[in-house]
Amino acid sequence: MRLSVKVVPKSSKNAIAGWVGEALKICVTAPPEKGKANAAVESVLAEALGVPAACVRVVTGHGSPRKVVEIEGMKESDVRGRLASAD
Repeated sequence: MRLSVKVVPKSSKNAIAGWVGEALKICVTAPPEKGKANAAVESVLAEALGVPAACVRVVTGHGSPRKVVEIEGMKESDVRGRLASAD
């Protein structure tokens, strides 16, 4: 499944901040350079969903705060359910 995210790099902590419309807001401590923030987004999201990091990858928006992340092996309802219980 694919998920729209809004990334806030150089935050004080790594965290999922909730939904902004249809996009999930993710704060990461990594700076937006050389893919560091993208890797942090993948890691934070994988941890929140309880899946291996290899199952989560940024597919579009590599240089933008708005990205699309692909999550392998999960349905949208499962993703939303796990994120809701992580709040």
